[in-house]
Amino acid sequence: MASTNPTNPNGSGDEPKPRADGKAAATEQRSLSLVKGKHSFLFRYGPGDENVVLESLADLVKRRDLPFDWFDAAVLSHQLGQHLSKELQAHLPKKGA
Repeated sequence: MASTNPTNPNGSGDEPKPRADGKAAATEQRSLSLVKGKHSFLFRYGPGDENVVLESLADLVKRRDLPFDWFDAAVLSHQLGQHLSKELQAHLPKKGA
């Protein structure tokens, strides 16, 4: 079983890591997951670290020891986009208000 945590290469995911913009990461954790055969891929990340997830997906595609391809990366990036869309919808004014 393969597990990947792009915000913490040690895999624990418990301690907040600084974001790319230098701000402290929020304690809120988000996750994406994909099960492919015997392998499970789990990505935990904080708000604002979506770019790190996308870079990690590209890095996994390059690894020959894992059955992770561009289609898998596309599925997970689509999940990431759906999560962002829901978050943005929550910040928009309600219709008819």
